[in-house]
Amino acid sequence: MSDFILPDIGEGIVECELVKWLVAEGDVIEEDQPVAEVMTDKALVEIPAPYKGRVTRLYYKEGDIAKVHAPLFELVDESGEAGAPAPASAEESSQVDAGPEAVAKAEPAQGGDDNATEDFILPDIGEGIVECEVVEWRVAEGDEIEEDQPVVDVMTDKAMVEITAPKAGRITKLYHEQQSMARVHSPLFAFIPRDREEAPQPKSESRPSADAAPTKATPVATGNRARIPASPAVRRLVREHELNLGDIAGSGKDGRVLKADVLAHLEQPKSEPSATERQVEPSTAPRRHTEGDQQVRVEPIKGMKAAMAKAMVQSATTIPHFIYSEDIDVTDLLRLREQLKPEAETKGTRLTLMPFFMKAMALAVQEYPVLNSQLNEDVTEIHYLPHCNIGMAVDGKAGLVVPNVKHVEQLTLLGIAEEIARLTEAARSGRVSQDDLKGGTITISNIGALGGTYAAPIINAPEVAIVALGRTQKLPRFDANGQVVERAIMTISWAGDHRIIDGGTIARFCNLWKSYLESPQTMLLHMG
Repeated sequence: MSDFILPDIGEGIVECELVKWLVAEGDVIEEDQPVAEVMTDKALVEIPAPYKGRVTRLYYKEGDIAKVHAPLFELVDESGEAGAPAPASAEESSQVDAGPEAVAKAEPAQGGDDNATEDFILPDIGEGIVECEVVEWRVAEGDEIEEDQPVVDVMTDKAMVEITAPKAGRITKLYHEQQSMARVHSPLFAFIPRDREEAPQPKSESRPSADAAPTKATPVATGNRARIPASPAVRRLVREHELNLGDIAGSGKDGRVLKADVLAHLEQPKSEPSATERQVEPSTAPRRHTEGDQQVRVEPIKGMKAAMAKAMVQSATTIPHFIYSEDIDVTDLLRLREQLKPEAETKGTRLTLMPFFMKAMALAVQEYPVLNSQLNEDVTEIHYLPHCNIGMAVDGKAGLVVPNVKHVEQLTLLGIAEEIARLTEAARSGRVSQDDLKGGTITISNIGALGGTYAAPIINAPEVAIVALGRTQKLPRFDANGQVVERAIMTISWAGDHRIIDGGTIARFCNLWKSYLESPQTMLLHMG
């Protein structure tokens, strides 16, 4: 039993539409028999069967988008079940119905060999998520792994997820390259459990020994090339210095190239370039500077960028936005923060202006709860939310994410500051949890950190309002005596859902929020 992996079907094509299945589950097919028709952005392509067998599973429905290098259908070699066709059919159909665990457990039983591999099936990693991007492999083919050891980081459209090993063993195959897309319920990597490797080995003559032939355990075919063992960080260092990994002598286990090996290679004198280097230099340099500059670079939109694109289009086209802008004098707020910063630092907390903005917003929401509400799908009901979970847009490693601070109305300024620091660090490292991304009720976007003033932010549905904070500027203002004085002025821009929020409501809400920020001591009267 094996998965048919959708091959490259055109230069630059990473996915295609499954137009029509030409077979059904249970059908016996012949080698080169057409199995499916898929539509790329260029043409209709017919996918043939690689060998004779019986189709046991179709991974997509007609109309679905199939990914290149991901499983398309499952095929059982017909010659392998000549002895008992009926029982085999019943057993395999029960495995398909049982879900991914059954498929994973079926792999080792194929040959009855103690050294048979098991496929790790990518489990459900979030509600509604059907695929994810392989960001970084923490292991290489041939590596020994321990139970619960991190194996790979994958990026969904919501967060970075760390996949761990189900048991100790040895990695034999990585089914996906970095930056490729992996499908949920499809094989992610193959491994040999350690308990099977360490068991008594009466059949030791029939399988290669790692001690007897260490060089065969290390290189793994990737296309037609042998893979040299090295970590992703080492490979990145090799690329940055435009080196060839094969030219570097590895001092690690099984010839693994270590960072120290790359650095030592860089320190070697380059006075005697090889014949290969002398031939390559003149040919590659012009191609990099002339042809490369004229080519169009194609980058698929995926992961969080794809999720943001869909969410923003949905919000902008279904929610009638209106914009309301205002100036806030934060001179006294900045002075108060400077007074409180030393005490906050003694408690290990960095105090910024954001905790004040969030606390003032939670207080203003109590007077104007419609800003902290949601609409049902039919737009027939307003759901007033019991807690103020304020989201903050963070320009993170994986793109724009909006984690939220839960129950702001119940937290102290220090508590809010600690949550902001935790969420910001998680978002920028790409490891914010899905719980931190769910349940937001209203959002703050701090464009001023990058230098902006006014904006027209898009609402983070199903929320009904968002505010963009502009940069703080020293501007002249008149005081009570008519004298021109220097004040710290911040520009802010609100976007409201005009289906339930009118201009007067958002103006009054903003005025209350503004009053708390311009006279921060007044917040003390309303804190519970």
